[in-house]
Amino acid sequence: MPGGRLTQQERQQIASGLADGLAYAEIARGLDRPTSTITREVMRNGGPTAYRADLAHRATERRAHQRRPAAPRGTQAAPPAHGRDAEAVREYEETLTTVFIQSGLPKMMARVLVCLYTTDTGSLTASELVQRLQVSPASISKAITFLESQGLARRERDDRRRERYVIDDDVWYQATVASARSLAQVVETSRQGVRILGPDTPAGTRLENIARFVDFVSESTLRAAEQAREVLHTKAEAAPDGSGEQPAEG
Repeated sequence: MPGGRLTQQERQQIASGLADGLAYAEIARGLDRPTSTITREVMRNGGPTAYRADLAHRATERRAHQRRPAAPRGTQAAPPAHGRDAEAVREYEETLTTVFIQSGLPKMMARVLVCLYTTDTGSLTASELVQRLQVSPASISKAITFLESQGLARRERDDRRRERYVIDDDVWYQATVASARSLAQVVETSRQGVRILGPDTPAGTRLENIARFVDFVSESTLRAAEQAREVLHTKAEAAPDGSGEQPAEG
């Protein structure tokens, strides 16, 4: 049946599908499950190269037995806006959280970041995050401090003098630029090695090639980020097929 938790047999089929090189959508069709369910299952249990059905099943059972603190009466989350499917929203939030964790973010920081990305206002107070994630204020404070240090979120005061945590539309631009500029040290250090080892030696040639490659990638990334920055502040025009993107002009 398409609903409910994945069974151990379904997890074995997922593992077999991954071993055969099937895409998540193909595996999902074979199980009559949403693709998002398969994506979340795989990403939260080691990723496509490390997924193990037995380990995934045991991990899920452990999570199911963990007691989560009940939300205080009167603090239940409001129904999703814009007629959204609440279950689909929850599944997507879990999937995006898992992707952020796989990319290197600590779990709590990833959960807070997903809350900020998926709220229409782009900002939340500490109490709103506590209510949504059912964690302590200290956990939220620690997560926000980390996200601020990485340039992924910032604090500001609203009209009621409450501190709000905000996602800046320029976050991905700033992160991309910072990443590209950090490669400058790789270029400089590689060329230092060329001078020490000799430009005409195999080792020196190797390091010079590394420096040239990284320098080219860094400069290309900076140019592309600058050219594409406006995309972060504009809404995509709907294409005739409803995909939200206009086809490229030939």
